[in-house]
Amino acid sequence: MGRVAPGEFAYRQVYRYLEALIDQAASGGPCRLPSLRTLSRRLRVSLATVQSAYSLLEEEGRVRCLPRSGYYVQLAGTVQAVITPCLPPPVQPLLERALFGHERRFARQRDRSVEPWGALGSTRLRSALAERYTRSSSQYWCRDDVQLAPDVPALLETLLAALALQGGTVLVHSPCCRQVLRALTRAGMRVLEVPPDARGNPDLHNLATLLGSEPVKMLVMPSCLGMPQGRLVSPYYQQQLGLLLGQHPVWLLENDLDSELCYNGPPKKRLRDWVDPRWLLVMGTFEPAVGAEAPYAYVLSKDAVLAKAFAERAFRLAPLRLQALAHMLGKGEMDVQLVHLRTDLQRRTHGLAHVLELQFGQQVRFEMPQGGHMLWVCFRQPLVWERVAAALAGSALHALPGAQFCLQGRYPQYLALMWSGGLPDDLHQLVERLAQALEQGCRRRARFSH
Repeated sequence: MGRVAPGEFAYRQVYRYLEALIDQAASGGPCRLPSLRTLSRRLRVSLATVQSAYSLLEEEGRVRCLPRSGYYVQLAGTVQAVITPCLPPPVQPLLERALFGHERRFARQRDRSVEPWGALGSTRLRSALAERYTRSSSQYWCRDDVQLAPDVPALLETLLAALALQGGTVLVHSPCCRQVLRALTRAGMRVLEVPPDARGNPDLHNLATLLGSEPVKMLVMPSCLGMPQGRLVSPYYQQQLGLLLGQHPVWLLENDLDSELCYNGPPKKRLRDWVDPRWLLVMGTFEPAVGAEAPYAYVLSKDAVLAKAFAERAFRLAPLRLQALAHMLGKGEMDVQLVHLRTDLQRRTHGLAHVLELQFGQQVRFEMPQGGHMLWVCFRQPLVWERVAAALAGSALHALPGAQFCLQGRYPQYLALMWSGGLPDDLHQLVERLAQALEQGCRRRARFSH
């Protein structure tokens, strides 16, 4: 497979191989790419690994899959170009500037020091996270309980391999956090989705049935904020879920990726307060709070096997950036800026909801979120995603199709919308553009139906 970076994930190696084929096609070579089975045999990797690489290229808009035909290079300027749906993280520029400032200061200190700095950043950040998650003398974490990874997909792949869960069955709530769903799929997991009950929580009766009838190895549930709806999970529901899990010895992966974005701050009670700590995994990341310059993910667990696996994996993370993050956590800088970020997110989301109601009236349905950076909107008219993406491309109004939050096609009428800010008049114009795209899609469908 050519030159392989030390420790590089298999799907990344396949991805780089396909990149070379795409570059050849751009120079006038053939535009059709090898099939899944052909690549699996050629590169001696699993079908799931090849599928993960192709899925990543599809999301980037560089390849397209034609049913019963195969994968083709999506060249620039093609008439029906694939438009990659993407929601940017709610970047907080003040946090990024603070991060870079601390990095420069630590770099000067390192240049004047004779002591080794290699593992200092990791050690300090793990200690800071352990302190942040410690709640009491009976609910505490130590530095050795915290493991770091470059991002969420790398963390999940390492975690699943360490606990021998790869290819097993995992339960997730529906709709599910897009980032987690994509990572589990790429890791080759068999993902079963638990539908919501009348209040929007994962249905406990359905969950109990699946736990009793399926070979479930892991359950992935939100810590306190369910995304993409932005709905807080009640302590009563968390307690009932904890009682249910007490009857089934399966791993609980508590999704803590977006908890810091609760508009009124994270609640005191979390799902982890109601479960057996021996089966608990808490997953978080810095990206929602700090931005794309800090995509690092972490997991907290008491399991010694997991700690050993991450130590052997030995991710190469930037020590100065880790040390800067630890400083921001320990000194409370991150908490101060998170207050401003939550206020800004709530203002933007409420502004978007108001404009949507003015434009669409009864044609849309949504609940005001209690956290997060998006609005989960159900439209009554049919959605033609290609027209929606084309209408909003390059604008401050971002959209994702509901299908990206589910594997079973439950949300064809939903869009996850985010307004990244700007003048109110600009937002009105963008929502009008969205309405025009939906109307054109309806007319086009009507013509084809006749």
